[in-house]
Amino acid sequence: MNLRDFTDLDVYKESRIFRNEMFELTRNFPKDEKYILTDQLVRASRSIAANIAEGYGRFHYQENIQYCRIARGSLSECYEHLICAYDCKYIDEETLKKYKTKIDRIGQMLNGYIRYLQKRKNE
Repeated sequence: MNLRDFTDLDVYKESRIFRNEMFELTRNFPKDEKYILTDQLVRASRSIAANIAEGYGRFHYQENIQYCRIARGSLSECYEHLICAYDCKYIDEETLKKYKTKIDRIGQMLNGYIRYLQKRKNE
């Protein structure tokens, strides 16, 4: 892996796209959700990319792995908030499935990056 910084990581790029999509999605939520579900979903989606970046900046494999695990938790949190949005009828089933596919893809990428870091740590 030849990286200049965290922005070169594919998992970061995908999480950045997802973060922006969550921001756009929540613009259609009711105004009374602004400080509740909207805020939670936007914050959780921001946390994914932010933790990947912070872990990368730690320069120690184990710390980087831990931040990736936190990012993975934020990814699951996003899914829960999307389920809540579906239950409240702010999004339809097709939208939920579309984002679940993206969440699964980012999760696979995070898991691959974690495996890579664990391998490098053990070398």
